[in-house]
Amino acid sequence: MAAAEAEYPRFVLGRARFDQSTFHGRFRHFLDIIDPRTLFVTERRLKAAVQLLEDFKYGTLPSGVSNQQLWEAQKIKQAVLHPDTNEKILMPFRMSGYIPFGTPIVVGLLLPQQTLATTVFWQWLNQSHNACVNYANRNATKPTPMSKFLLGYSGAVASAVSLAVGLNVFIKKASRFNPATRLLIQRFVPFPAVAAANVSNVVLMRHGELEEGISVMDQDGNAIGFSKIAARNALTETALTRVVLPIPILVLPPIIMSFLEKTRMLQARPRLTLPVHSLVCLAAFGFALPLAISLFPQISEIETSKLEPEIQSKTLGERSFYNKGL
Repeated sequence: MAAAEAEYPRFVLGRARFDQSTFHGRFRHFLDIIDPRTLFVTERRLKAAVQLLEDFKYGTLPSGVSNQQLWEAQKIKQAVLHPDTNEKILMPFRMSGYIPFGTPIVVGLLLPQQTLATTVFWQWLNQSHNACVNYANRNATKPTPMSKFLLGYSGAVASAVSLAVGLNVFIKKASRFNPATRLLIQRFVPFPAVAAANVSNVVLMRHGELEEGISVMDQDGNAIGFSKIAARNALTETALTRVVLPIPILVLPPIIMSFLEKTRMLQARPRLTLPVHSLVCLAAFGFALPLAISLFPQISEIETSKLEPEIQSKTLGERSFYNKGL
């Protein structure tokens, strides 16, 4: 009984089940958010989860409902619906779909002996997926025009493709590298290209937040205004996670595969190289995603005294809160 209470404490609507002030608590929270099992939640089960939370909110909860059932209902809602709009996020662009839908792209990015055409294709596909994920999980307290989405998308793709192609051309022309070293270095080219493009993607896709601000709440969850300062913090935190995210994904697999390809098994069965490579990428992705997005809580806080004067005048609380997006 004590163990169950520790795992599923008393339910508080809108709050995280785990302590968000610690990295471990955020890590466990985001493991729930990216749980791929939520991709298979039926419409009927989603409606039941939302209704259960509504019943709790208005004090009409049926008897016998446990804390575990309430936490599971909130997990489903948070995984499927956008926190600001309450609209369903398309499956490939949910955080729970990021790993299963993104792993094939990572495998493509890390394929050896890339041509100019394949480099452009995989970088384009990766940034297209990232742009849609960033847009789907943005702070949506204010509407974003489609023109800004297209501008951000174009900028991210252009930066990723130009950097990746430029590095590949430089390496191929570098005469001081022997062929084996050149091939190894080429495997690491996707990381700087993706990291730079990820930051560009976040900033360009969510630039409207910097211009108009994002919604800030008091400790009771009441909106107290729109803040450009909070928006700047939100984008900085999100951009940092997008730099950390590709490090294990795009750096570890080339190192691991350089050793595995020398083993007797893969040398005797070269057809197994791609499946093994895919499994290594999947493991790296599964490790990196919760690690990166756990750096900062999704609902971040800021000292009210650091916000705009018009917001400070609307609350007596020392700290205010905002949804930084994912």
